[in-house]
Amino acid sequence: MPESVSPAPISQTCRLTRHRRSAGTARQKLHDFLLPHPSGELLLPTGELLVSELVTNAIQHCRAPRDRHILVRFHLAPDHTLRIEVHDADSEKPVIQPISNSSETGRGLFLVQELAQSWGCCPREGGIGKFVWCHISPEAAAA
Repeated sequence: MPESVSPAPISQTCRLTRHRRSAGTARQKLHDFLLPHPSGELLLPTGELLVSELVTNAIQHCRAPRDRHILVRFHLAPDHTLRIEVHDADSEKPVIQPISNSSETGRGLFLVQELAQSWGCCPREGGIGKFVWCHISPEAAAA
């Protein structure tokens, strides 16, 4: 009897602790999610960078108890557009900061704005916290 191959999932969710290593975990989860998909290799470099920036922002700037987790969600649409969502328990919307040549931080949202097809921030259902999302298309990622 031939072995059936199950299709790669089109959505995945994971919970991460608010720890500096969680950005690396999010990159690995995205890698594992995208690799089985035909467009995965095109989306991976930009996707890894942007999920890392969004998770790092949630870790560094979330004004909620340290034991609150970060929820990360990936979704691959039929047109191969990747949606990344990073949820945290702080309702304050992120703001793109002016970039200083001497500053070592503060470029994360600027990178998201420049590299994503689109991005935004929405309140979470139930009113606790927010999620920041971005869309990456294979065409834009390949450019």
